[in-house]
Amino acid sequence: MIQLSTSDSIESILKEAAGFAGNIFAFGLFVSPIPTFRRIIRNRSTEHFSGLPYIYALLNCWICLWYGTPLISSNNLLIMTVNTMGSVFQLVYIILFIIYADKRKKTRMCGLLSGEAILFAIIVMGSLQIHDHEVRKIVVGVLSGITLISMFASPLFIIVSSPQILHHHV
Repeated sequence: MIQLSTSDSIESILKEAAGFAGNIFAFGLFVSPIPTFRRIIRNRSTEHFSGLPYIYALLNCWICLWYGTPLISSNNLLIMTVNTMGSVFQLVYIILFIIYADKRKKTRMCGLLSGEAILFAIIVMGSLQIHDHEVRKIVVGVLSGITLISMFASPLFIIVSSPQILHHHV
């Protein structure tokens, strides 16, 4: 039987507590677009909404999910579960967006989703070519951080690219 020191068990408990808290906050983030999609479904139109944040969020969830797998890092079940859940939410949002979008937005979203799937496949295949496990973990971790930042910054990209919306809010 392995004996854990007090500091090891406290560290383990804190890691698990932080993981559960993170999952709860992430779940809140994942359900926050529900009112927007109720409106989209009710009005049968995406109106002025952009699908870009859901594309960024899906890529982030996929890369974080990949990071949580044993091929990249170990003992990250919470990372895998929250990002599996996030991927499902984002895919549902993207599918609903495509269903109710006009032809131009549908085409753009389908293209972005296809490109994202290809990019993710390249990331998976590329990271598997890195034979040093620690380097692979760092590379995928950095990509995860980059996509997390882009996910939270994506609403800013929309505001900056829509001067009429920016002007309206000023």
